[in-house]
Amino acid sequence: MFQLKPLSKDAVPAALEKASCYRYLNEPAEAESICLDILEVEPDHQQAVITLILALTDQFDRDLAKTFPRAREAVKRLADEYCRIYYRGIICERRAKVHFERGGPGSGHLAYDWFRQAMEAYEKAIDKRLAGNDDAILRWNACARALMNNPVLKPAERETREFMLE
Repeated sequence: MFQLKPLSKDAVPAALEKASCYRYLNEPAEAESICLDILEVEPDHQQAVITLILALTDQFDRDLAKTFPRAREAVKRLADEYCRIYYRGIICERRAKVHFERGGPGSGHLAYDWFRQAMEAYEKAIDKRLAGNDDAILRWNACARALMNNPVLKPAERETREFMLE
């Protein structure tokens, strides 16, 4: 195995900026790597945790089974309760979008359920937001519009849900 080289603490701000740039360039694995380097030297760096969560969710379409649990685990590192709730919503919303875009049997029902979980998280975040921060409202509305504008996004019939649990 390789011994990773540590990032200097002085380089953290520039590294965080690079991580954001890699996300914009649709290179989330590189952004994830940079965030992990930052978190090695500053384990509680909240913006690095947020960028890590977003970089992981950017990879849901490539490897949901690997990145989803890691994103959920990263949320636990957020110090602020509002942020933990809000980013749980982001994770659910992005998972919903992956199921919807992949299509296939039951994908509309899966996507619906994940959108609803996102909306529930956003509703909780709305109650905890600071004045002037309507991000959770914007995300809730985006989920609601997705559900209203796509008839394939609907809850599974009760019998189907019970069958899937067996």
